[in-house]
Amino acid sequence: MPQVGAHAVDVRTGRVGVVMGHEGPYVQMRPYGGGREWDAEPGDVRHATTAERLSAATAYTNARSRDEVP
Repeated sequence: MPQVGAHAVDVRTGRVGVVMGHEGPYVQMRPYGGGREWDAEPGDVRHATTAERLSAATAYTNARSRDEVP
């Protein structure tokens, strides 16, 4: 089980996020770069690979760049 602060993947949805906590039977995750948390089943969460972390960071940077273009 990934620790709080670790980058992880919710294999049910394919989303990469940061583990924010463990509440009841769930792992609470937040998207890379911030956003609304979601709950994942512990059996559906695994550590993110380096490639998955880089892909999430690139997607976040690209989305921010699109928002800043006039």
